[in-house]
Amino acid sequence: MRDITTPKEKLLKKIRKALLEKRDNPYPNLEDLPHYPPSEELNEVLFAEQFTAVSGQFVFCEDEVDFIENLLELAEERKWRKIYCWEPALQEVLTRFEYPFYETDKDFDEAEVGFTLCEALIARNGSILLSNGNMAGRRLSIYPPVHIVLAYTSQMVLDIKDGLKLIKNKYGSNLPSMITNVTGPSRTADIEKTLVLGAHGPKELFVFLLDG
Repeated sequence: MRDITTPKEKLLKKIRKALLEKRDNPYPNLEDLPHYPPSEELNEVLFAEQFTAVSGQFVFCEDEVDFIENLLELAEERKWRKIYCWEPALQEVLTRFEYPFYETDKDFDEAEVGFTLCEALIARNGSILLSNGNMAGRRLSIYPPVHIVLAYTSQMVLDIKDGLKLIKNKYGSNLPSMITNVTGPSRTADIEKTLVLGAHGPKELFVFLLDG
């Protein structure tokens, strides 16, 4: 009798058989294998190199005084007047040095700068882990044309998986509903293959890294 089974039916039969058979994972340690060559550089140096390579602007600060001085100089140079900051821990730092900011969303459509903290800095690819697990919410890092992040060296990790561990340790089972990985300013090359910054978010992204 001639076999009338089609090639498609044969393939599906093999797939069904494979799904029914239980086999040991042939690569149980796959996730532990290194995906990148080892780096001898400090995480802070690696982050700065990768972050600036994607048009981010990086400032290392030895202490809070150094941070405020750099921020004042930058704000004066750019003539920023409407800087919005909603996180109490960050507000406390700015208030201590009498730095002016907007603590509500009044006239938010005119915001020039969104100032936030972050969950972690990822050295390997120069990216920032953000979440809505604090008062900054979802809007402050997205709507204003400039986004400034204050981070601490204790938040610097090598890979994304290490940053996610920090978040899990911080929030436990009550994880934020939004966790996002930001690598440089918003960009697109959809229109005639021309790179445009600020297409879907901030045109400029600053990280002030504070030792501590």
